[in-house]
Amino acid sequence: MKSIKEAQSDLVNDTCAECGSYVDIGAVVEESDIVLQLTFTGDAAKEDAQALADKAKARFNDVVVNLVQQNDDWQLALEFGCSAEKMIFQLQNSLP
Repeated sequence: MKSIKEAQSDLVNDTCAECGSYVDIGAVVEESDIVLQLTFTGDAAKEDAQALADKAKARFNDVVVNLVQQNDDWQLALEFGCSAEKMIFQLQNSLP
């Protein structure tokens, strides 16, 4: 952590004293960002969306799933209990 502080300008101190992080996690994770919305297209769109919904339900008990068809596409909305759950799920499944 000492090298991190030394590399910073004297005018800026944006390092967390406890962990050496450059960014306050509250600036990255917004508390109200709990809904992941995805669009699935193609012949297996419904099956792919349902498979991802099942994966979310298996990982997090309180996920609310909303799967709706719009024309030829399927819209999947996953509402997580907190923003950290949403972020974890996105990272574990390489989702945007």
